[in-house]
Amino acid sequence: MIIIPTTGLKKDFFEAEERIAAVKDSSRWIQIDVCDNVFGAGKTFELELINKLDFNTDDVLWDIHLMVKEPIEWIEKCLFVGANRIIGQVEMMADREKFVKTIKDEGLEAGLAFDIDTPVNNIPEENDEILLMGRKAGFQQNPLDERIYKKIETAKQFKKGLAIDGGVTENNIVKLKKTGIDVVYSEINYFNLNEKNN
Repeated sequence: MIIIPTTGLKKDFFEAEERIAAVKDSSRWIQIDVCDNVFGAGKTFELELINKLDFNTDDVLWDIHLMVKEPIEWIEKCLFVGANRIIGQVEMMADREKFVKTIKDEGLEAGLAFDIDTPVNNIPEENDEILLMGRKAGFQQNPLDERIYKKIETAKQFKKGLAIDGGVTENNIVKLKKTGIDVVYSEINYFNLNEKNN
């Protein structure tokens, strides 16, 4: 299991910039969270601003998590900032197959994300990662929903990379690791990232 740091749902680009600067030398992957104020209340900084970072990110692999209406319409923006993996929430996605195929045709990794209340199903063959939200997606900071453990078992049947985002703490990360998940996304700074993940 690897831990990938996230920017979190930052409305202010300068806060995201500080976060990226703090973790870029200890983690190969960094996740950028994007919310459009349609999928959920609140809007993050403009994704294109990633290209304005005033420090070197040549070794960073960008993982973009799209909590937006019709994530396929955001793929061009993700390509513009040099994304390596694009993950879209399925709740406002019209065509999962088309979303995944469009990303794969660009030579990138593709993922589908499922909110805590959304059943895990209809996974395209080309999809690389299933991202399970450990709590309701959005700006609110709720604790880990215990239903996640059953969802993890359901998601395993698809034999894809399996990740969790939201609600992970020092008190539950060991239990989550034992489930066999591959990736934990976290904004929390206390996780040890001293060995650069791959």
